[in-house]
Amino acid sequence: MRLVMDPLGTAAEVVELESLKRWSQTPPVHHLTDYSAIGEEQKHITSPFPFDPSINDKIALWSGDISLLSVDAIVNSTNESMTERSSISDRIYSRAGPALKEEVRQDVKECRTGEVRVTQGHNLPARYVIHTVGPKYNIKYQTAAENTLHSCYRNVLQKACELNLPAVAVCVINSVRRNFPPDEGAHIALRTVRRFLEQHRNSLDVVIFAVDNIDVGIYEVLLPLYFPRSLQEEETALWQLPANVGGPDGEPILPDRQIRIIDNPQHSLDGEESIDLSLQLETSVTVGEHAFSQMQGDLDQQRLLGERPQTDPISELMIKEMQNKERYERLLRRAKTEDLSEVSGIGCLYQSGYDRFGRPVIVFVGKWFPFREISLDKALLYLIYLLDPLVKSDYVITYFHTLTTNANHPSFTWLREVYNILPYKYKKNLKAFYIIHPTFWTKMMTWWFTTFMAPAIKHKVHSLPGVEYLYSVMSPDQLEIPAYITEYDMSVSIFAK
Repeated sequence: MRLVMDPLGTAAEVVELESLKRWSQTPPVHHLTDYSAIGEEQKHITSPFPFDPSINDKIALWSGDISLLSVDAIVNSTNESMTERSSISDRIYSRAGPALKEEVRQDVKECRTGEVRVTQGHNLPARYVIHTVGPKYNIKYQTAAENTLHSCYRNVLQKACELNLPAVAVCVINSVRRNFPPDEGAHIALRTVRRFLEQHRNSLDVVIFAVDNIDVGIYEVLLPLYFPRSLQEEETALWQLPANVGGPDGEPILPDRQIRIIDNPQHSLDGEESIDLSLQLETSVTVGEHAFSQMQGDLDQQRLLGERPQTDPISELMIKEMQNKERYERLLRRAKTEDLSEVSGIGCLYQSGYDRFGRPVIVFVGKWFPFREISLDKALLYLIYLLDPLVKSDYVITYFHTLTTNANHPSFTWLREVYNILPYKYKKNLKAFYIIHPTFWTKMMTWWFTTFMAPAIKHKVHSLPGVEYLYSVMSPDQLEIPAYITEYDMSVSIFAK
């Protein structure tokens, strides 16, 4: 057993490469969702990332302290002056000792965005440290930021090959501190590594995705899309992969014009003001739904010729918002006048007291929602009838996924329709959405829905393994739930012990 000193001066055990489980050794998920049976649209005819056991054997997913890995090289994400203070950088510099900081100061000095610099590992278990600088994310220059992040990952792998370093551990280079969406960053990382391994099979023995607790869930969901472990996972990925999976190297492609972004424009981002991504996600109009994303024609040519665009996106957006508001008002009037006992009598949706902050708690019981048997029009009206008076101020939703079956799972089409109908106050005033007893299917579907359909509430969704985890935010006497849920919760807890 090898030990190194951690930043607090205590001994920490080195993680040997042989102890890491390869992706090919991780069993694939069974009971995969049959998307064709529920009417979802298939995004790819053939798999852009086919099942390849030899490539899967070169991948490892590991959650922990990257500075403890005994590999040929580890990656440090930093800034251009190489002085960024982050939890990963701090641990790397602390364990490496003062010699690393001195080498950076004397020999390296700086690293431009998208490029890499290499130093010795010094007191680290790793032989080398590959430093790189990820981009700032600005919605106005989204493609440039994505292209630069791709360059970071590609340059790291290329440098490892040049130095004949067969085992490299890659941290998450994109950073929320620079406003980069973590899921989008993961897509770029995974497809870039996949394409590189396809092209350089004999150059690298293993690429370790060294992630922390925040990102591990994202990588667990996305890895099977780019590195399927079975033909069934490959087929399922035809529905789950984004329509745009990049070019031959995994680089971003402008979908409207299919132009590869080859130049490295990242330095133009340095002088731009970085925006707060959370503010962007709080809007009720996502980028894909925004009128700007629907503009047609060659806008560059129109500007050069002095022509005006054929559509006014601001006007279209205002008209669309007015139409949505009028539609919701009509539905609200119907909800107050029509007989909704068909849905209300089921008891799957109701208010149950208040949380410790005085916010009303809405309970949804998944097992009692007969999606395929009830009138979905009535279900939507009852949802509006119950929630409209509650969402005028802060509120929370608790969804119990306990013992649900496929018959209880609503389709993405219906969920998207409901989400688009509900006005902005529903998203803004929702402070938390708790999912109790989630399954892998729930986590994957939740991530997919909140990423591509409901980004405004993504950071508000929390998966909890049991009912007791709710008690830190709401008193037990305020939570009225069916007996079968508490019985299931107790049986699971006993089994776990």
